[in-house]
Amino acid sequence: MKILIAGDGKVGSTLTKQLSREGYDLTLIDPDEQALENTMEQFDVITVRGNGATMETLRAAGVEDAEILIAVTGKDEVNLLCCMTAHAMNPRLHTIARIRNPEYAEQAYMMRSSFALSLIVNPEKQAAHEIERLLRYPGTLKCDMFAKGRVEIVELRIAGNSVLCNVPLSRLESITGVRVLVCAVLRGGRMIAPDGNFVLMEDDSIFITATTDTLAGLLRSIGMPGRRVRSVLIAGGGRLSYYLAQRLCKSGISVEIIENDEERCCELTGLLPDATIVKGDASKPAFLENEGLEEADALVTLTGLDELNILISLYGHKKNVPQVITKVGRFDYATVLDDLPVGSVISPKELCGSSIVRYVRAMHNQQGAAVTIHKIANDQAEAIEFIADETTRHLNTPLKDISLKKNILIASITNGMKTVIPGGSSSFGPGDSVVVVCNGDTVLYSLNDIFVD
Repeated sequence: MKILIAGDGKVGSTLTKQLSREGYDLTLIDPDEQALENTMEQFDVITVRGNGATMETLRAAGVEDAEILIAVTGKDEVNLLCCMTAHAMNPRLHTIARIRNPEYAEQAYMMRSSFALSLIVNPEKQAAHEIERLLRYPGTLKCDMFAKGRVEIVELRIAGNSVLCNVPLSRLESITGVRVLVCAVLRGGRMIAPDGNFVLMEDDSIFITATTDTLAGLLRSIGMPGRRVRSVLIAGGGRLSYYLAQRLCKSGISVEIIENDEERCCELTGLLPDATIVKGDASKPAFLENEGLEEADALVTLTGLDELNILISLYGHKKNVPQVITKVGRFDYATVLDDLPVGSVISPKELCGSSIVRYVRAMHNQQGAAVTIHKIANDQAEAIEFIADETTRHLNTPLKDISLKKNILIASITNGMKTVIPGGSSSFGPGDSVVVVCNGDTVLYSLNDIFVD
């Protein structure tokens, strides 16, 4: 499958890395020759220097033979024009555009046929949704949702005083009183697929599959009682802060945004009448304390600088803020941040990339394609949701009688309103949601790809 990517920025490079690894025929378009050369040194891709919104550049990139165009330049207007122009040159083309400006969001969706858009992605809006979910579960580092919200995979860090420290997984149910599945463990930066004899240790990051109801019980049983977040302090007043504050204010949560730019403060004041907008430098500890840092239920660092976000989050942890969430633009920080108390780490470009990869895989395998894809364990594994249908093999067969490929784990099966953490006697039928966890080197296009035969 031939794919054109217009824009070699953060999202473009993330997609290039993922899709080239999966063997797609990629052509990358960008006006920055140096950026293209750097990409060519790392990945097996064709590059075209130029403006992706012009017919000349698109023709040079081979748009007439392409199946998908992904427009992720830094300008929404260029992305829209790129998709419209490319589709006019190749009506069979599927087009994906990144649209970030809140002013364009509604009209881009309403006019997606006029703009010839197959899919619209908004990294900041996706990240805001992810952060809101994390605020619902204090103590979790990551929270991914499946089966229309009935199943979640959460990341927890094992503290030295945790009831789970030095406990084998075979005893987990007897200690917590609930049935869950530990589908992956990060130890020392390396992902492990554990069995029942695996013993949890201090500083392990564990990824737990559970139903939404069971998850609340699990968190209570291990000393993480649910508490409602009432006040959130946000450092930085960009698009993500706007989307997040908008959602939180609708939920009745008190929100304060600290932004250093006076003009942006005025804009946010008009856009968010229910939030408190304060002009100031969030990098100054004294200023943060004056704004009630120690009284806040959560600190979310969303400035445009990763390093500044990390420093502010570290200070928030030092001041015992109950929940800290840190945004990073460069996900190669992930392994470093594993050893730092910066709370949950959010990467908008990674969330955006996952949505696009899911669409591309669905194009690759249009029947039985993935419904949801989430990266877990520092990108070393994927959790993927499929819907079983009549073409799925081994329907209604007990799992103990099915041979799965190496490094494949079935994490949950949902039938209607009923979700089970499967055992050997469990099975799935047509219409069931099946969540599968595999290592990052395995690419699954359909549920049938998990079977040996």
